[in-house]
Amino acid sequence: MEKIGIIDLGSNSARLVIVGLSGEGHFMVEDELKESVRLGQDMDRDGFLKPQRVAETIKTLKMFKRLCDAKGADRIIAVATAAVRRAKNQRSFLDEIQATCGIRVEVLSEEEEATLVYRGVINSMDIPKGIILEIGGGSTKIIYYNRRSILNFATLAFGAVTLTDLFADDGMAPEEQTAKIEEFFTEQFKKIPWLSEVEPDTQMIGVGGSFRNLYKINRIVRKYPLNTVHNYQFTTEDFTSIYEMVRVLDVEKRKRIRGLSPERADIMPAALAIIKSFTDYLSIESFTLSGCGLREGIMFNVALPMTVERPISDVLSYSLSTLVKYYGCDEKHVENVVHLSIQLFKQLRVLHKFPRIYLKVLKIAASLHDCGLRVRYYNHQKHSRYMILSSGIYGATHREIVLAAFVAGCHRKEDLLPSDWNRYKDIVSDEDMDIVRKLGVLLRIAESLDRSGLGMVKGLNCDVLGDSVIMKTELAGDATLEIRQAMKANGEFKRAFKKNLEIL
Repeated sequence: MEKIGIIDLGSNSARLVIVGLSGEGHFMVEDELKESVRLGQDMDRDGFLKPQRVAETIKTLKMFKRLCDAKGADRIIAVATAAVRRAKNQRSFLDEIQATCGIRVEVLSEEEEATLVYRGVINSMDIPKGIILEIGGGSTKIIYYNRRSILNFATLAFGAVTLTDLFADDGMAPEEQTAKIEEFFTEQFKKIPWLSEVEPDTQMIGVGGSFRNLYKINRIVRKYPLNTVHNYQFTTEDFTSIYEMVRVLDVEKRKRIRGLSPERADIMPAALAIIKSFTDYLSIESFTLSGCGLREGIMFNVALPMTVERPISDVLSYSLSTLVKYYGCDEKHVENVVHLSIQLFKQLRVLHKFPRIYLKVLKIAASLHDCGLRVRYYNHQKHSRYMILSSGIYGATHREIVLAAFVAGCHRKEDLLPSDWNRYKDIVSDEDMDIVRKLGVLLRIAESLDRSGLGMVKGLNCDVLGDSVIMKTELAGDATLEIRQAMKANGEFKRAFKKNLEIL
């Protein structure tokens, strides 16, 4: 397995991600490191990167290089964005990095940076039409896409760091500073003609460290149970509540806000002011956060070169395939269980009456039902549930992930304790327990019908006759074990669907 180190040298922070490539188009993050270097600070005065910032960055990059060597990284891909792109002393800075750290840094153009951010989002989210707002330290990017193609993009030469410097005024109250930033940014938006053409049903997607901190604050306020920033839904009402709290505090008080990184406390009001002006300008009522951006765009390009030309067509299937391989699941067994689960869902729709969206939930559960085996065989369905909740699945909403986790937790027996379920009451409702029970018993039957993992049951034909469901199996060999195991789910099947189960 090849390992690569990816370094993102931004205006506010430097980040290292170490990624393992499977060689089959899949990747997993193995380590990461972040340092606040503030490379873009004070640049607006003369356009030069300041010696203190350069020295701190060189020190950080040397540390990154040592970690890459220790982790056995085969190569390093290093990119720099707005601060270095605009720096008058760019060449000498890059030469010094090459000479002292042995790292060659590529300076991304505005278009290259926007494209990588887009690729990180489009290959990890199932949102067909979106407008991405990415707030960096030295710039803000807006990317509008539809039908998996970029329609327009714009890069504004102001980010959280540069705006904080630009509007710094010791005599001005914090809320006055943010009000001026809002006004300033609204004027910038007016200079982008295509923004007025964004369709009303377009979903806003937030990318960057400020959005991640926003999530951490709101998660604590709401006591949100799922620790996953990717695909987190934010209402503008919740955002405004946090914004009004943060903007009136001085820096020292902001540092005490739970969820807000102390290194970001001074620049957070500026970032939130950008979000406020953007949501107001486009009359946005809610937005979705992406945990993927520029670095993930690079990961996709390296692991799956086809994404340079076109995005992944089925984000969820790709993500599930990655996790199946990473957790060492029996891929043939997973394929058989998914196939049988889908057949059961479609053929018994007259009983469960679930819309097609729940087929997605069942597919996630069927794909990862055995991932808990990596922890321990006994009660592995419980380990599978926890791992699904913690896996950061792409292409699925938080609700779909929680439902799938509990469905997988029922694949050996119904294991739906109210104490476990109630932890996720902000995401699922009591009515959803019926969905989990019904999908759970379908998964249990499908998994039982491939108990040996040899694919003895190739297909199913289900008939609903009176108070019974007759399940006729298409066999490739002796399926005595499989049918006997599946029949053990008869009690749960009857409780869920009010029908007896017969398997032939």
